[in-house]
Amino acid sequence: MKARIYQPAKNAMQSGTGKTHKWVLEFEPETPKKIDPVMGWTGSSDMRGQVKLKFETLDEAQGYADRNGIPFEVLPTHKKKRHIQAYADNFK
Repeated sequence: MKARIYQPAKNAMQSGTGKTHKWVLEFEPETPKKIDPVMGWTGSSDMRGQVKLKFETLDEAQGYADRNGIPFEVLPTHKKKRHIQAYADNFK
């Protein structure tokens, strides 16, 4: 029942950095997903795979995991450097 703590990446359909400042605690799957033989859908009996907890800071997420005895791994955050350029620079 190991958990991952990370900051979500920016959505490909958005230009801003909204919804990327919170930290997410997500459980790793305990059992692999199975394909239903009749319908062909994938599913799992692992209920923790549906849980995503959001926290304001990394310390809050780590504190929650420590209080509840959940082993966790903090994934590194990759921040993209913004290249601000004026429209007139396209025509230099």
